[in-house]
Amino acid sequence: MIDVRPSQRMRDLGVIQHGAGLLAEPARSFELPAERDEAERITDELFAAMERISQVHPFAKGMGIAAPQIGIARAATVVQPPGDAPAIILLNPRVINHSGELDEQYEGCLSFFDVRGLVPRPLKITVATMGLTGEIVTTVYERGLARLIHHEIDHLDGLLYTARMRTGIDPIPVEEYRQTGRAWAYE
Repeated sequence: MIDVRPSQRMRDLGVIQHGAGLLAEPARSFELPAERDEAERITDELFAAMERISQVHPFAKGMGIAAPQIGIARAATVVQPPGDAPAIILLNPRVINHSGELDEQYEGCLSFFDVRGLVPRPLKITVATMGLTGEIVTTVYERGLARLIHHEIDHLDGLLYTARMRTGIDPIPVEEYRQTGRAWAYE
């Protein structure tokens, strides 16, 4: 049997890979509630992609996927926290505040799954997102969940986590990464 690289496996599951122009462009916002049906259809596609991906890879730290990663240039992302917590749907999300306190942890990305990168992120973020009926909802996320959500919002802004890595720090091959299957550690 031929060993398939993790990034090739994600490509086979429908995840757009690093280098695709769509990943470097800001996603287009929804006009809600006018585009409610479109937002629901895209959200359903994101859930279907997450289901396909979770069949082949466990995500102890939770996982997220943004619409551009499945070829849709719209501002929608779905985040599945670790454990049994319900998934979080974010439409037109924006980080409106963040703590000054940062922490640095390894992140992976479905769009270049062969490596992991050490990324500094705020320990707490406040996110404004839009509900299907057009209302603005503001939520505070902390620690690992803040990291997951910030990573996905970056996708909607056309940023990959490598843009946030410190100068001189490069991603490492997944084979060298030893934290697979473990939650992020916080003091």
